[in-house]
Amino acid sequence: MASDEGTTTTRVDSWIWSVRLTKTRSMAAAACRAGHVRVNGERVKPAHGVRSGDEVRLRQAGRERIVVVTRLVRKRVGAPVAVECYVDNSPPVPPREEVPIIAVRDRGAGRPTKRDRREMDQLRGRLGAGPESDHQP
Repeated sequence: MASDEGTTTTRVDSWIWSVRLTKTRSMAAAACRAGHVRVNGERVKPAHGVRSGDEVRLRQAGRERIVVVTRLVRKRVGAPVAVECYVDNSPPVPPREEVPIIAVRDRGAGRPTKRDRREMDQLRGRLGAGPESDHQP
């Protein structure tokens, strides 16, 4: 099995990769070097050792993952086993905002006229700040 009951620590970059928080070990090491990984509140280097009970914070893709180590692994394990190696205390992922559909001009329709631009801005919710914005057509 991939667990290491005999050892008390594992490299943080190896553990992050093993439990599938990053896609590759080099990405895990790069995140450590960039300061995106914290163990118990301290920025760590890739070779820093993690123990059971440590809190690991990983910032990636605009989101912070907060996990508590429950089991040490050195080799990459399957997803069902990986979930058992940590307790996820991360805040929930914010829902995606739906992007409103914007007006699409036909290909080859040429450059939009001033009137066309005003209509597109109105559809997008942008109002002009000039003197024409007070005037209603």
